[in-house]
Amino acid sequence: MEPVDNSTEFSEFFLKGFSGYPALEHLLFPLCTAMYLVTLLGNMAIVTVSVLDTRLHTPMYFFLGNLSILDICYTSTFVPLMLVHLLSARKTISFVGCAIQMCLSLSTGSTECLLLAVMAFDRYLAICRPLRYPVLMSPRLCLLLAGAAWGLCLVKSASETIIAMRLPFCGHRVVSHFTCEILAVLKLVCGDTAVSEAFLLVGAILLLPVPLTFICLSYTLILATILRVPSAAGRRKAFSTCSAHLAVVMLFYGTVIFMYMKPKSKEAHVSDEVFTVLYAVVTPMLNPVIYSLRNKEVKEAAKKVWGRRQASK
Repeated sequence: MEPVDNSTEFSEFFLKGFSGYPALEHLLFPLCTAMYLVTLLGNMAIVTVSVLDTRLHTPMYFFLGNLSILDICYTSTFVPLMLVHLLSARKTISFVGCAIQMCLSLSTGSTECLLLAVMAFDRYLAICRPLRYPVLMSPRLCLLLAGAAWGLCLVKSASETIIAMRLPFCGHRVVSHFTCEILAVLKLVCGDTAVSEAFLLVGAILLLPVPLTFICLSYTLILATILRVPSAAGRRKAFSTCSAHLAVVMLFYGTVIFMYMKPKSKEAHVSDEVFTVLYAVVTPMLNPVIYSLRNKEVKEAAKKVWGRRQASK
């Protein structure tokens, strides 16, 4: 089959999604709508409280605020269009729109990998090096770590997107996914994808096993420190917090590693889309609950902000 000129004839993609499973589409629409609303409201509440309450102007809540903004951006890159497509027979996206969606979802997803590692490092310093923590985790370092995570991942993702979208596509333009996920789009290429796949593999290694190893090491040292805490109540509280954090980390990293480090196949599987829903929709919804809404300081700050608002009326 002859390759198609990407800039002219190949003007749009058809996102197949779950169109082969109409009953599943009807089930997913209310579920994903509810999860998206919870993600937006929960994360916006965390950002608002973190900004308005000066007691939360600490490195921990600075990174939590970044994670909340990231989750809002991440889910908003594809969930609104996915919801429209779940109810529509016409499931298309323009070539340019597909490239933008691919770049933004890659960038925000990659940034989350690094940000989770940065947050683990912050907790390690706070628990294992409490006396030096204020000096080590300075405001300047916080800005540097967060800025580097956002900036480096944006450059990496833009490069991967440009390389992928400049490849020759064949006449077949049906993407077997509900979003312009780069691996699904590469299956439509009729040229050599070795360079693009090499970039993805290097990025996957740097952003998945390396940060995950760092996170596990950080929490291992944290748990070793916690075990030396004399108070049983203190140990229980710390164990509860760490186990909740690790649950989200394992869910996110486990599903992403399954997607990006498994052997490549030209055949599409509905399991790929289900795993994408897990790490791209469910995890951002759980983050506010696990990282902040279970936190006593955040609850008290939220009550204070709400009380202040009611008093001003």
